[in-house]
Amino acid sequence: MPDAINKVTIDMTVNGRKFRRQVEPRMLLVEFIREELGLTGTHIGCDTSYCGACTVQLNGAPVKSCTMFAVQADGCEVLTVEGLEKDGQLHPLQKSFSEHHGLQCGFCTPGMLMATHALLEENPHPDRYAIKKAIAGNVCRCTGYQNIIKAVEAVAASSKEA
Repeated sequence: MPDAINKVTIDMTVNGRKFRRQVEPRMLLVEFIREELGLTGTHIGCDTSYCGACTVQLNGAPVKSCTMFAVQADGCEVLTVEGLEKDGQLHPLQKSFSEHHGLQCGFCTPGMLMATHALLEENPHPDRYAIKKAIAGNVCRCTGYQNIIKAVEAVAASSKEA
């Protein structure tokens, strides 16, 4: 029988809430988010970082949570797709994805939202090239990407008007 793996204590802020948990050092960040915190919006797709369905923001930057250990996020701030909504209201990006048909099966949507949210935080008025570059690490098998790009462009345009 193999020796037990010693757990380590990690502290993390997820969607504005502080968490302290004991985890195995080999636990992936995506597993921590889904299994320990019950936030199932972050999807597990390929386990190789190819699909991007597991994208979250770590200290404001998009990361693929399937290739990162939870212990690597110790002391960090994590934003998941659940954290985009505030006070029961969808984030403008979430609304735009719906209004512009930027989702179909929905499997890639959380990762797409997190990647494009990070882009808009850094660059509120990206051009089409910047949007394509931001979602380049996220695979969508349903939409053909055009409506996703339109949704992001609409949010960027509305922030110019505000």
